Amino acid sequence: MEEQLPAGGAGGDGPCALLPAEALALDGDEDDLEVFSKDASLMDMNSLSPTMPTSPLSMINQVKFEDEPDLKDLFITVDDPESHVTTLETFVTYRVATQTSRGEFDSSEFEVRRRYQDFLWLKGRLEEAHPTLIVPELSAHKKQGPGLLSKVGRTVRAAALALRGVRGRPEEFEAMSGFIEAFSQKMGLLDKVSQRICKEEREYVDEMKELGPTHALWAELEDDLADTLGGVASCLDRCCQATERRLRGLAEALLPVLHEYVLYGEMLTGVMKRRDHIQAELESKVEALTYKKADTELLREEVGKLEDKLECANTALRADWERWRQSMRLDLTSAFAASAERNVRYYEQCLATWESFLATQSDLYAKEPPEDKP
Repeated sequence: MEEQLPAGGAGGDGPCALLPAEALALDGDEDDLEVFSKDASLMDMNSLSPTMPTSPLSMINQVKFEDEPDLKDLFITVDDPESHVTTLETFVTYRVATQTSRGEFDSSEFEVRRRYQDFLWLKGRLEEAHPTLIVPELSAHKKQGPGLLSKVGRTVRAAALALRGVRGRPEEFEAMSGFIEAFSQKMGLLDKVSQRICKEEREYVDEMKELGPTHALWAELEDDLADTLGGVASCLDRCCQATERRLRGLAEALLPVLHEYVLYGEMLTGVMKRRDHIQAELESKVEALTYKKADTELLREEVGKLEDKLECANTALRADWERWRQSMRLDLTSAFAASAERNVRYYEQCLATWESFLATQSDLYAKEPPEDKP
């Protein structure tokens, strides 16, 4: 019996739901691809800046399909990155572990290692079979791409359709497109501002690390102010530690989520373009059928296939869109709420530190003889 693999989206019902197992045979030219993720946890060290945040929603995660009760018997974990160095290249592989109780599998546990380009290849195949399912987060480019004429030859038809656009995009998909554009702009701005805040916080911590020892050295030179200056140095040290914890929370929890959804914005734009391309191709065939008298039977057959393809794409996009929006709301709400709680704790800790110092100084001042008070 032919083995079928789920495509990975909420729109898994109907004729577009499965990817045939033979489609998983690796292409012979897959080694021509240099693959990277915009998430630093998945990138080759030479591909992108090491300052890019690590995302909790990246491939290094456990997928439990919590939103789909009928899929709770399938658990997939991608983790354990491992570097490989050869005479020709350096690359990273990841362990892909699967646990399931489904009867169609030969075993309840599987474990393999795959490299970047394997994940990219799978993503490409899923997008070919299911162009409007939301398959996130990997990007790729050819190390040695084809020549200009070859590129033009392959893309001129798609470019023509894109320039013409679609004439009657349904209102629901028009609304999706507007949401994606606004969402991408907002997430891009949030990501950029948050990255700047993180950088400025790091500079602030570095300055604070110098400020505390400066007061400690000053205390050694001022006997009358030694206790006060020592107390200030201690407060600065504790506040510095609290700021570092806050910075780690920002870098490890909030920034990765924001960056992840910047990538989702780019990916959703691609999904909408693929959906529109199908409609534009259908409109082109319908127009040709209207004015062409010969070969009308073949055109009618092509129109029928494209109508089915468009309906399948629309159905899949509707289902996956709702699933994605629900997940997005939960992720962002959780990230912002956790960030707010960390900020509250940080300011409470700093406030308590300085209030304790002031109380100590007030007690010392109260104990001084009246003649020593200014």
